[in-house]
Amino acid sequence: MCFTFKLNQPKAKIEQRFKAKSDGGSIFQPFEQVSGFSYPLTPVITHKNRELIQDFYWGLIPSWSKDKSIRQYTLNAKIETLYEKPSFKPSLLQRCLIPADGFYEWQWQDSKGKNKDQYLITLNDNELFAFAGLWARWQDPVNKEELHSYTIVTTTANALMSEIHNTKQRMPVILTPENEEAWLKGEDFRSFARPDIALKAKNMSGFGKLF
Repeated sequence: MCFTFKLNQPKAKIEQRFKAKSDGGSIFQPFEQVSGFSYPLTPVITHKNRELIQDFYWGLIPSWSKDKSIRQYTLNAKIETLYEKPSFKPSLLQRCLIPADGFYEWQWQDSKGKNKDQYLITLNDNELFAFAGLWARWQDPVNKEELHSYTIVTTTANALMSEIHNTKQRMPVILTPENEEAWLKGEDFRSFARPDIALKAKNMSGFGKLF
């Protein structure tokens, strides 16, 4: 899965890479590590506003949800079951790019996960990339506050990630620059299930291998 990532690049570089400008109200600051379970605001680019970078909450809240509590279960969305899940099905064509320059995963060293090594996964050149995401607009039924939120789409792990994420063997769908537009335009999500992108991994725990 993907519950922790980094975006340690200045706003200007993100704008240049994705050919989009930041929303005037953006509060974005570069971060080295953020957990999805803090439901942070991070930059996204939606299919509706391709040239605008906005701050959305991580943890998708479907429009029909009665409250925010569902987002603890919607940080990730399995690409194989998007059609089946009520939380994600209404957002299948509400696509977004989630800029990042790395994500973290833990490799279990024993059967119960008491000992784990943390790995940082990046592109080979450490450059910016985009996770494939879905987004939703939700209005609080009590105070009428409107929130925009997203989920990161995941797929089965490739060879590298199978060694690292050795329990659930999942990884986020990482888009290549060439297929970012296709994702936003709503092409069949199943064609993105096996991302062909070169990754490298660094052991952040001080032990183990460098892949």
